[in-house]
Amino acid sequence: MEIIVALAMKFWQWTVLIAVIIIAAIINFTDKRAKTKLKFYYKGMPTLKAINKEQLKDWAKEIFKKNSFNMIDVSSKKETFRRALASGKIYVGKEVFELIKNKEMPKGDPITLAEVSAVLGVKKTSDLIPLCHPLPIDHTATKIIMHEEDNSLEVFCIVSAVAKTGVEMEAIMGVNAALITIYDLSKIVNPHLKIDDVKLLVKEGGKSGLWTNPDGLPEFLNNIF
Repeated sequence: MEIIVALAMKFWQWTVLIAVIIIAAIINFTDKRAKTKLKFYYKGMPTLKAINKEQLKDWAKEIFKKNSFNMIDVSSKKETFRRALASGKIYVGKEVFELIKNKEMPKGDPITLAEVSAVLGVKKTSDLIPLCHPLPIDHTATKIIMHEEDNSLEVFCIVSAVAKTGVEMEAIMGVNAALITIYDLSKIVNPHLKIDDVKLLVKEGGKSGLWTNPDGLPEFLNNIF
């Protein structure tokens, strides 16, 4: 044993060199096997073809262009600030009008509940109108004005969002939800009610910019637009 130790100490440089050569050979052999396996793996995989945006667009149109109904493709549009204001009226008659005015309606105050319904109508627009895009609504508000001269309630609903398409339908849906709620709470007193003149008043954003209804705007908006 002493002789072996003495020899190892005498020829330690050669011992280290031989050990390094053996380790390098093992690493080289393992690396070659790994590369061979990787090459074989990629060889068995199907070739993937990259498709650019225009090719994908044409491909989709080619297949689906003959459909009767299509949600408009807004994927290439940029998000911009959008806003819309809509209005509508409900004629309730003198008796119902006086009860609403004096907060004596049997089912509760139609105006308060109509304001809540308008918010729900705005948020549910894409669920009820098949081709409407679901939009991230940033703001909505409702104003209800009572007109004693014709016993009517006029609803205004404004909606805004940063989106790829407009919020006109959301504003109109908010108006309709509020009007129908007033109808529901009023029909117990007088079912002879009339919803009328639901329309878009103002929209802004997108390529068309600002648009106002050519039939004119309510008096309180004239100083703004």
